Amino acid sequence: MINSGDMHGAGLVKALKTKKPDLDIFGIGGDNMAREGVEIIYHIRDLSFLGFFEVIKHLPLIRRVFNDMTARLKAKKPDLVILIDYPGFNLRFAAKAKKLGFPILYYISPQVWAWGRNRVKKMVKYIGRMIVIFPFEAEFYKRYNMDVRFVGHPLKDKLDEKLSKTDFFNRFHLDITR
Repeated sequence: MINSGDMHGAGLVKALKTKKPDLDIFGIGGDNMAREGVEIIYHIRDLSFLGFFEVIKHLPLIRRVFNDMTARLKAKKPDLVILIDYPGFNLRFAAKAKKLGFPILYYISPQVWAWGRNRVKKMVKYIGRMIVIFPFEAEFYKRYNMDVRFVGHPLKDKLDEKLSKTDFFNRFHLDITR
């Protein structure tokens, strides 16, 4: 199973470590982030729940993870808390981390512009900086006076083949006139 948060997080960690190789990074992640040197406290495969009833069923585990990660923040005192994806957990964790005095960066915005616009006020309150991958997201958050930076989509660099519109349609046997 491919987890985009793990994949994008690994790319972020790799980029950060090119600037500062001795960074000590810990958190919730997967195999890709582990390969980049992140100390995985909880593996994402153990925390991937779909649907309301799955989340309810796993609430004791989610609370345990939340409390443990909060205790680790207090003990390790990181310079920055970086949140990726998973807004249900991460927005609550952002509130707690902010209350404890930690700066927070959210990498790859939750899709609140499509759903849950009511969450934006909380995000502005708790998140110090939002890093977004689509230009319209930057415009969206700026309307709420959020510190936001557009960095581009991380998959763009992986798609190295450039096709003209005509070549694209021809390659995939599509009718360019439609």
